[in-house]
Parts: sequence; C-alpha cells; structure tokens
Amino acid sequence: MTVRIHKIVVFVARPRTGGGHEFLQLRRAAHKKLGGTWQTVRGKIEWRETAVDAALRELREETGVRPAEFYRLGSVETFFDLPTNSVWHCPAFFALLAADATVTLNEEHDDLRWIDEADVDTHFMWPSEKPLIKEIREELLAASLCKPYLRIDL
Repeated sequence: MTVRIHKIVVFVARPRTGGGHEFLQLRRAAHKKLGGTWQTVRGKIEWRETAVDAALRELREETGVRPAEFYRLGSVETFFDLPTNSVWHCPAFFALLAADATVTLNEEHDDLRWIDEADVDTHFMWPSEKPLIKEIREELLAASLCKPYLRIDL
C-alpha cells in the first residue's frame, strides 16, 4: 500500500441573499474520470508547488475566480483509493467568494450549481468531505477562535 499526498481539495462558498451561505459544486464532464458527478474543486500539486499555490491555481483554472477570503482547514481529507491501493491525505482549503463573483468553467466541467448550506449533507457525495464541510460551517463561516489563524493572506 502507498500513502499519497500530492492532491488538494478546495470547498467554495458565497454569501446568500437573505443570510447564510451556499456551496459551489461542479459537474465533471462526461469524458472525464467520474464524469457526470457533482464535485468540489480538486487537483494535483505540481512539482515544486506548495499546497496553497496548487489550491489557488486549481480554483482559478476550474472556476476562473479569486476568493475574497481564503483559509486552510485544520483537517485534511483522507480516503482509500482501491484502484491504486493507496491512502490519500489531501490538504483542504476553503474559498469564500464575493456574492457577485462569476464562475467560469473550464473543460473539466460542464455545469455548476449552488447548494444551500442547509442541504450540503445530501448533495456532497464523498463521506470524507462531510467532516470538512462541518468544520467550514462551524469554524470558518462563524466567528470561531481559530478562524483568524486559519486565514491565508492573498
């Protein structure tokens, strides 16, 4: 078995009119791996790239946006990949967009949708994402003690 660490995950949200937040999901294009599934921003860390740099690059490539606020999570995403017999540890990030940010998809995705934060548990498919979303909602979308220390200055 191999342990791999060269992927990142970025959850993206924006303020919702009337209060609260909504989370972005991107539908993988049919010709891509996991085609037709709704995902958050994911990608590989390139040679000599930091995890933060990879997260911001993947966010820009997949959505065309720059976050208003950017955070690292205190947790990493961990999952087992059967085809490669590997355990993955993926640094996790959170991008808060301006309410009027315009998302522009690249060729990896063919549609997007915004999910109200009250409905995220039924729309994000991977079990490894659920604790990360919980952390975002409780620590980063609220005025928690750790929030200022997890913020990444852009």
